Amino acid sequence: MIEVRQRRVVPSVLVLVTLLLPLGAGAQYTPERHNWETRRPAEVGMNATLVEEAVQMAIDGETPGTHDMALSQQLAFGREPHSEPIGPFRTRGDAAGIIIRNGYIVTEWGDPYRVDMTHSVSKSFLSTTVGLAWADGLIDDIDDTVAPYMAPVLLPEGDGERNLSGDSYSHEPVTLFEDEHNRKITWRNLLQQNSAWRGTLWGKPDWADRPAEDRSAWLDMDRPEPGTVYEYNDTRVNLLALLATQVWREPLPNVLRRRVMDPIGASNTWRWHGYENSWITQDGERIQIVSGGGHWGGGMFLSARDQARLGMFTLRRGNWKGEQLLPEEWFDMATTPSTPNPGYGFMNYFLNGPGEDGRKTYPSAPDEAYAHRGSGTNLVYVDPVNDLVIVARWIQGGAIDPFLGKVVESIN
Repeated sequence: MIEVRQRRVVPSVLVLVTLLLPLGAGAQYTPERHNWETRRPAEVGMNATLVEEAVQMAIDGETPGTHDMALSQQLAFGREPHSEPIGPFRTRGDAAGIIIRNGYIVTEWGDPYRVDMTHSVSKSFLSTTVGLAWADGLIDDIDDTVAPYMAPVLLPEGDGERNLSGDSYSHEPVTLFEDEHNRKITWRNLLQQNSAWRGTLWGKPDWADRPAEDRSAWLDMDRPEPGTVYEYNDTRVNLLALLATQVWREPLPNVLRRRVMDPIGASNTWRWHGYENSWITQDGERIQIVSGGGHWGGGMFLSARDQARLGMFTLRRGNWKGEQLLPEEWFDMATTPSTPNPGYGFMNYFLNGPGEDGRKTYPSAPDEAYAHRGSGTNLVYVDPVNDLVIVARWIQGGAIDPFLGKVVESIN
């Protein structure tokens, strides 16, 4: 399935970590779809009292305020231009999570089966579908410019690149990379969120997402060169979802289910949503383009247990029960610091190594750790040093590092 890329696989850091684990630690245990084994903390080298304290910290650190995600979105982004919701929302549950060591469930809290929005953790699923396209040779090189991969597509009226007057092009099929600036954008730029693409998609102009305070700059056609400035921008993330769908010529949820979610034993309850206006006609069929987060609604809705399987999938560097679902080299690239933001790899890998300011995001965690992170906070923490995956849903940002520190402290 991925023979095209297997010759490029590099030695796994995980192999070294596994060799350093104590004998009998069970580092290579992989859960079945409907049977995820549990172990007492002591059986996986953890202190039960400290684990219990950590769980209580996560519960006590629950994000305050409304559970109504539609209202939460309006409170967070309602002052932005074009901030109206266009995708589904779901009222969230209470704080929930899982701690996994050596593949085994050590403890859970809240309702780990409840399907909730996961917001920007959706981006990690999106980048995975791009990685699969690269593995299959549908994308030759992630440093290729994306323009040659984009077929003309008919979008909602008003979408497209902007000409020098700031107006949209006429309502006709467009490729979104005709502009001289946009033609320079590569797959890597989109994956690292430093593309600086300019245009409008699904009614959301690039400048309207977390806009500059200086309103005179909103329609400014000047943009930094692709690859030079990191900017967290959901319009450009959704552009990558459209582009990946064009490359695959099928809906991305189908690709993800077939190639990753079913093989890793995810449940049948996850759903990846797009917007009410993010439909295109492709090969004679109507296809909805999914979104990379819940900024305007939509994105991945799934349980904490399925989030934990994502964490294990990336911790094991794409290997599940001996089958390499995604080449290890992809995870090397995904966790390599980007030039403009050393704390960010591919979306959505938040790296814990010291950034430009010399500080770590989570001082209590190893440099090698990283997190798939979304608003809420939805946290999927991956720690290859300690063979640890932690899901913490609806935990406020200031509570994360003390919580992680307590879990790491519990390891003998």
